[in-house]
Amino acid sequence: TAVCEAGHQCAVMADGIAAIDDRMLLGNDLVILDLMLPGLDGLEILRTIRGRGVRTPVIVLTARGTVPDKLKAFDAGADDYIVKPFAMDELMARVEAVYRRTSDKPAMQLEAGDMQLNLANKRLTQGGHTIDLTPTEFSIMELLMRYVGQVVTRKMLCEHIWGFEWDGPTNVIEVHMNRLRGKVDRGRSQSCIRTIRGRGYALTIE
Repeated sequence: TAVCEAGHQCAVMADGIAAIDDRMLLGNDLVILDLMLPGLDGLEILRTIRGRGVRTPVIVLTARGTVPDKLKAFDAGADDYIVKPFAMDELMARVEAVYRRTSDKPAMQLEAGDMQLNLANKRLTQGGHTIDLTPTEFSIMELLMRYVGQVVTRKMLCEHIWGFEWDGPTNVIEVHMNRLRGKVDRGRSQSCIRTIRGRGYALTIE
């Protein structure tokens, strides 16, 4: 594609379900989103990732050119809106403009219940109090807060933290998870990090 030919690294998702499940969303600088995708509507994808706290810039591409359609997309969290057909030069110009505009913004902050995770200064606060985390604990907390209420598998955690495939039983994640629980569960009647047997973990905030 023109975006890749311009020197950008690209990942293409074939359908809407893959777009919200794919873990590469975490590291992308920008998303180009078609509203008419199989599996899940583009607006639902946008609402889902924004609901997770993902603030990656999103440019919407669509044949829907009415004002109400544009307003729905911007309300859902779009950063720009391009109506088909369009010139590739226009797309590239908008990609560069959105990237410049959003790259100057402060890094996003993830929130879940009484916890705030600042990705700029690598700081977790809970009820206004700072919780000191190791780099590994911070990475675990980041992934859990991006997928709050959903299962985060051990494979996802290993790839996010160390960048390698998880190929069998290991207690290394459990060791870090227990230490993290000891820090974030103080003052709670039950742990906010649940172990989902045979699958992984989930951050649940009551």
